[in-house]
Amino acid sequence: MNPARKLRQTLCVSFSGVDGAGKSTQIEALRVAAENAGLHVRISRFWDDVACLTLLREASGHKIFKGDKGIGSPEQPVSRRDKNVRSLPMSCIRLAIYTIDALSTHVAMTRARRSGADLFIFDRYLYDELANLSLENPVMRLFVHIAMVLTPRPDISFVLDADPEAARARKPEYPIEFIRLNRQAYLFLARILGDMTIIQPMPIEDVKQAILNHVLQRLTLSSSEQSQSGDKSLSQPVA
Repeated sequence: MNPARKLRQTLCVSFSGVDGAGKSTQIEALRVAAENAGLHVRISRFWDDVACLTLLREASGHKIFKGDKGIGSPEQPVSRRDKNVRSLPMSCIRLAIYTIDALSTHVAMTRARRSGADLFIFDRYLYDELANLSLENPVMRLFVHIAMVLTPRPDISFVLDADPEAARARKPEYPIEFIRLNRQAYLFLARILGDMTIIQPMPIEDVKQAILNHVLQRLTLSSSEQSQSGDKSLSQPVA
């Protein structure tokens, strides 16, 4: 492989999907492949780096709704009570918080574009909050469009689709009924926004390759304006 050269613009990629869809696994695979190709990669985690009032939101899930703390695993399931609470008062509060998060996402994307990284990966994006809304409600759908006016789109927005039962087996935190509704919300969101890339449920290695193919295609377009020497490539096999 030729020595890496900087891309003229940071490529921004987001990963979304239900809990247990495999986002962390695929983000790590993409990071490794990109860095092996000589690219400078940075990762932003939505809950840690973008979302606002996180301590208050966590406390409400534990104290008000009596949800469990921690991350669920097959060995230690938990029962969380936060985004799956869909009462009218919570929906109104959610709209206010998500508006603030949309503005924060705008700032985060601006920083990502100026970061100097070749590839900037968002581990979840505003999409993952919008998928918590009852999108069968026209008011909620209107809010989605308003929120996306405030929020810049990544260059590639991946939605990792997953079988709800398999996802919950990997990460048992929410009732299976909510995971099914949440999955449908992601798919519906992708349809109404029109520029999200759905990765169908497949074996892990096939998902890795599908993601790399999409990213490689976009990198090829981005680097086509550069001189042919030193072009970057992710086309090597994935470990």
